[in-house]
Amino acid sequence: MNPTSRLVVTAVAGLAMVAAATGCRDSRTATAAEGGKAPQVKIMIGGIDKVIYLPPKLTEQLGHFKQEGLDVQLLTEPSGAQAENVLISGDVQGVVGFYDHTIDLQTKGKCIQSVVQFADVPGEVEVVSTAQADKIKSPADFTGKRLGITSPGSSTDFLTQALAVRAGLKTEDITRVKAGAGPTFIAAMDNGGIDAGMTTDPTAAKLTSSGKGKVIIDMRTEEGTRAALGGLYPASSLYMDCAWVQANKPTVQKLANALVKTLKFINEHSAEEIAAKMPAEYAGGDPALYAKSINDTKSIFRPDGLMDEEGAKNVLEVLSSFSPNVQGKKDSIDLSKTYTTEFVKAAK
Repeated sequence: MNPTSRLVVTAVAGLAMVAAATGCRDSRTATAAEGGKAPQVKIMIGGIDKVIYLPPKLTEQLGHFKQEGLDVQLLTEPSGAQAENVLISGDVQGVVGFYDHTIDLQTKGKCIQSVVQFADVPGEVEVVSTAQADKIKSPADFTGKRLGITSPGSSTDFLTQALAVRAGLKTEDITRVKAGAGPTFIAAMDNGGIDAGMTTDPTAAKLTSSGKGKVIIDMRTEEGTRAALGGLYPASSLYMDCAWVQANKPTVQKLANALVKTLKFINEHSAEEIAAKMPAEYAGGDPALYAKSINDTKSIFRPDGLMDEEGAKNVLEVLSSFSPNVQGKKDSIDLSKTYTTEFVKAAK
């Protein structure tokens, strides 16, 4: 575990201990930062160094949160499934992860909504190990293969199952293996722990540039996403508890202002200019490859933070094709509660 991960785990564990010691705390309103100068908001990111989740860290780097008078703490977990658990427990006020979690959680009686929609497409790719490239050319070849996902219940898990079902397979025909992202994913492919897997940049860029992997499904583009999933699939977003949003509208508006400003920056600047604003360690010692990974993914980001309504409907359709949580409740899902455009429409 790297130092950043240890820090996050320790912080979250500490929060849990405080909660246990003090009983049920009231997390319905934003807490004041030190000196009472700014609302404090903790946001958990399902992999802070993934390019698909670049906007919040770039927002911090550009100073947009501070410009809005916010004290935002960005934390990280390896996958969206783990990040959503921290939100539900009340230890953070927001999660940067895939929109599909809001639908899945509604089937479990939770009201969670996207307040800023970063992307209309997943930004994910299915990478096949070079050693397996002649055997796995499409999802129809997934049977009996070890398929890497970040973790069970993550959006990479959802997408892997969806691709299999659309190819005529059953979910029980495939083997999903927890492989994480970044170094753990690459190591799993290196040692044969997985034959193929769902991942994002910069992991994808590292695998393809080294010749270790080959992309067979590319959902970093609208064309590739429509071909793979039958339509748009709104993904990367900032989602929050509905009750918290209603109780903290001024703070949520400031978050939206800052993030929409960043989305416009991404839309108006080159990958090299964006990479230069990010922490140097994100480049992993290869600035050119990091800039390439941003360039390969940056087109997924909307410049306005709005949700595509038809895309949201397609996410529900895709989830209902395989998810036991959604299949029996599809007709009772209220999509209007899974996202709001109120704040991005009012963004400065």
